[in-house]
Amino acid sequence: MNLNLAWDDFRLVKAIADHDGLTGAATALGVNHSTVFRRLGQIEEQVGLQLFERRKTGYVATAAGVEMAVLAGRVEEDVAAFSRRLVGRDVAPSGELRITTTDTLYLNLLLPIFAEFRALQPAIRLDIVIGNQALNLSKRDADIAIRASDAPGETLVGRRLATLNWAIYGNAGEAAALTAAGDPASLFARDWVALGDQLGHVKAARFVRDKVAPERIALKSSAVLGLAEAVEQGLGIGPLPCFIADQRPGLVRLLPPDPDFSTGLWILTHPDIRNAPRVRAFMDFVGGELAKRRGLIEGAVE
Repeated sequence: MNLNLAWDDFRLVKAIADHDGLTGAATALGVNHSTVFRRLGQIEEQVGLQLFERRKTGYVATAAGVEMAVLAGRVEEDVAAFSRRLVGRDVAPSGELRITTTDTLYLNLLLPIFAEFRALQPAIRLDIVIGNQALNLSKRDADIAIRASDAPGETLVGRRLATLNWAIYGNAGEAAALTAAGDPASLFARDWVALGDQLGHVKAARFVRDKVAPERIALKSSAVLGLAEAVEQGLGIGPLPCFIADQRPGLVRLLPPDPDFSTGLWILTHPDIRNAPRVRAFMDFVGGELAKRRGLIEGAVE
């Protein structure tokens, strides 16, 4: 048997195994569903084995399919490790850096810092990946992560820059009503806005879910930015990061920051590229600038 399998064949099998089917694999590979279906059939015909069982719940890899997917994973890891070693041999701060962070941090905290960094280091280009899911730095999905986390990952290096605090906020009208009531417990008799189920793991979201009656939740949002807008428009009160809410004149803090809501703010990279000039330049500058804003991040009231 003459097996002339290409790397793309292994990559396709791994994508199907990772996503339990053709649709997710097609999205991950940037091709259409029919292409994945056709290529899988060709690969199975070439190797003379069924690589996946077709079930109603999805595609389940056979022993041969698992072996191909595992081999593809090892190759990906080797390629990523080689890529990281090349980055580590840079001699000057130049080239592209892929940064992953959230939309909340990007728009309310990081963008002016990135602009200052680019002015100082014009030879470094920034590729910003926005998302709430942590990307895999080992696989070079990103070079540097700026994220809120209590468990940033044992395989990464970096530093904790601050404690990202949250508090309960309302608009000016809510603040006046709370002062008149004189009882913080009266907050739970008011309408609230909350993070949606997509962000149910966030501590502040759990607080609202556990403490506020469902009928008092006027609005849920899949984005923290949307939540701040809703509070400002008077739809309800709700927990917000201090660094967002304290920069909005239309929002007023109703209670002090709650330590139960807080998380660490980290800047992280992979050990293999930590000493690359462009990585070091970025982490030193951005880390220093965020440290200067620690009072804003932690909700210190001057």
